[in-house]
Amino acid sequence: MKSSRYQLVLIISMVFLLQFFLTRLILLGISWKDAAPGINDLLEIFSAGLLFDSGFIAYAIIVPVLYLWLVPQKIWRARWHGYWLNTIIFSVIYAACFIAVAELLFWDEFSVRFNFIAIDYLIYRREVTDNILQSYPVIPILIGLLFIALLFYLPIRPWIRQALNSDEHFPQRSLIGLVLLVFPFIGFFTLNQPLRNISDNTYINELAGNGPYQFVAAFRNNELEYRQFYAQLPEVQADSLLRRELSTPEASFLSRRPFDIRRDIVHTGQEKDLNVILMTVESLSSDFLAYFGNKEAITPNLDKLIGNSMFFENLYATGTRTTRGLEAITMSIPPTPGRSIVKRLGREKDQWSLGQVFNSKGYRSYFIYGGHSYFENMNSFFSGNGYRIVDQSNTPAEEMGFTNAWGMSDEDLYRQALKVANREHQQQHPFFLHLMTTSNHRPYSYPDGRIDIPSGSGRCGAVKYTDYAIGEFLRQAKETPWFADTVFVILADHQAGSAGKCELPIERYHIPLWIYSPAHISPKIVKNLASQIDLAPTVLGLLNMSYRSCFFGKDILRTPPKRALIANYQNLGLFDGTRMAILEPRKQISLQQGFGSDDVTSRQGMMKDPLVQRDISYYQGAAYVYHNRINAWSTRDAE
Repeated sequence: MKSSRYQLVLIISMVFLLQFFLTRLILLGISWKDAAPGINDLLEIFSAGLLFDSGFIAYAIIVPVLYLWLVPQKIWRARWHGYWLNTIIFSVIYAACFIAVAELLFWDEFSVRFNFIAIDYLIYRREVTDNILQSYPVIPILIGLLFIALLFYLPIRPWIRQALNSDEHFPQRSLIGLVLLVFPFIGFFTLNQPLRNISDNTYINELAGNGPYQFVAAFRNNELEYRQFYAQLPEVQADSLLRRELSTPEASFLSRRPFDIRRDIVHTGQEKDLNVILMTVESLSSDFLAYFGNKEAITPNLDKLIGNSMFFENLYATGTRTTRGLEAITMSIPPTPGRSIVKRLGREKDQWSLGQVFNSKGYRSYFIYGGHSYFENMNSFFSGNGYRIVDQSNTPAEEMGFTNAWGMSDEDLYRQALKVANREHQQQHPFFLHLMTTSNHRPYSYPDGRIDIPSGSGRCGAVKYTDYAIGEFLRQAKETPWFADTVFVILADHQAGSAGKCELPIERYHIPLWIYSPAHISPKIVKNLASQIDLAPTVLGLLNMSYRSCFFGKDILRTPPKRALIANYQNLGLFDGTRMAILEPRKQISLQQGFGSDDVTSRQGMMKDPLVQRDISYYQGAAYVYHNRINAWSTRDAE
């Protein structure tokens, strides 16, 4: 290609390979302590990385190769075409530099390459753009990238000029073009995500990946069919195991059909018609609390509340995203692989939800969110499952004293909750309010003068402001006539971070839970192992409610579940307090030994392990129940 237009493909490919190499090198330096790579690890990181880098380039050259092949020689040699092509090449180099910076910022927040979250960032551009503008010096970064792109562009100008002066006839161009187009086909049939699983350390696997390649792969794998990708038990066996898991003294199943887990929950005695305010707090990690060893004194109100509440010290989130937490809390269903049910457009409505159960008891259920609830499809999900919506879009501007990229401050959110509660109390309606906060999120900004940490200075300030706002809300609620007959439930949607050395680092899913109602609930510490899917049955149990259920969770206080279900978008885990069974795509299975350990054993031949069988029964059953609409609210009166 000494004098060929196709040398442009080679030049740009080398620029991208260099950019990918430098990005990987910087990420390795940033995460050196967590990755702790040996010599063999380094060789595998960069060799597997080169494989994925080349795979992305193989796909990326398809359009350029077609262009170089089909553009007539007369146009190719035209002066205007030279200017245009130089502009395009510089823009591509600039885009490569932009991708590198985007990867670094994404890694800084999530410690992974591009994934589902990056896709969401493109879909919800307004919130994400505002968040980025408020969190980073965007304009200086963009200007700086111009100079970096020039450093790559100027040395290759002679090769661009040489390529523009080349004289290749169509048959010659066709031969080279067809040869180059073979590479995308080779990549399609030989390259797949499991090839980057070179270690039991997740950081090493992520470093071996390629951000743009994984971004495209996330589009392809946004929902995984359980039967196709995961280990299964015979239907009768899985159904029997799941029924055993969900059986409780107060429950009676309605049907013997496979995975029909609908059952009547019957409690003796009078039901308590108490109001419920469920506060889902953004990224409230357990390790922010002094109770779990934090020394920074950033949660004084929540720490004090532990002694006045029923506090659950051994609870785990089901996932690492807000939608996963909302799904588990609202539907009491294990996290099915792929994206959350909250975001499955057209199939997110008419679900068996906590709000629907409360509505059947004469309550009015609300979802109250600090931002615009179209974000993450929350509006459609909650409005389609029995909730009335209060969010930034229907809150008067004069009632929002402070807003940032994600919406109104927590204080403003709580004022809206007080407003709704007062109105429903005046109308003599029992109410269920599900609140979702936003302040404990980058850019970590909040009203001035509330705490002793300046707004926008980092996570600690956001956590302390979040704690302050909760304390103020409870103080104001105590002055209302409905406070004595209200149960306050406070828990996190997920932890503040999710990265760890193993596939499912259990310590990164640990979250706190308070249930507070001075007139009705005695303070105590609950040590039972449980997860977010157990919240709905536990709250309904505290109210002594009898109801029809299609929930997968159990009442933590009456029949402790003795397990926690946690997952990311592909790996599905069940933790029993000592070991964790993990189901992975391609029907693989692993056992993680020890609390938070990265000691992962063989991936095959574990189907007889009781923990693995329990794991399969939950997730195989959840996939069946959801896809066959057994948990549709419209089926509640069937049988």
